[in-house]
Amino acid sequence: MTAKSIPGYELGSPKLEKFPITREDFERLKKSIMIDDHDVKYLKMAGEVLKGQVEDVLDLWYGWVGSNPHLVHYFADRETGKPIPAYLEAVRKRFGQWILDLCERGFDGAWLDYQLEIGRRHHRSKKNVTDRVNSVPHIPLRYMIAFIYPISATIKPFLAKSGHSPEEVERMFNAWFKAVVLTVALWSYPYARDGDW
Repeated sequence: MTAKSIPGYELGSPKLEKFPITREDFERLKKSIMIDDHDVKYLKMAGEVLKGQVEDVLDLWYGWVGSNPHLVHYFADRETGKPIPAYLEAVRKRFGQWILDLCERGFDGAWLDYQLEIGRRHHRSKKNVTDRVNSVPHIPLRYMIAFIYPISATIKPFLAKSGHSPEEVERMFNAWFKAVVLTVALWSYPYARDGDW
């Protein structure tokens, strides 16, 4: 499946709103997370390593979410409380592409704008709209922040399958960790009151 054929995947779409952050403030945010050009290089390396393992990564992540009813709840029908398989599958495809985009895009403008869209798809302002489902209307910010750890910690064994040296694996992992923190910081924008973000 190509990125363009993924339902609801809109990175680069002219319909997306520009992320309301100046380039200078975005660079300051990256600097606050200690992201530099070396991290972009090691993220690209991580992308090459992960490209053939995306489904395995998603199996692990979805297995973990699936074993936690309080997390599956956010993919469930609002009235029946049962998970919506088509919703889970559509999100899974976009999540897989997110892995590759995080590694390959270098935090360009199109990537930045799409992070605002992703944040809104978790927030009550746009959750359920893309997939036209009747699921619960909002994912609390606390779970977005909490996901930083499992999405980071679980990636290291996949990076280690690359044949790269332990030092390179560590650098790829740290670049990934920083990029996940950056992503969640951006996704938090819709959750903040005007002037608070």
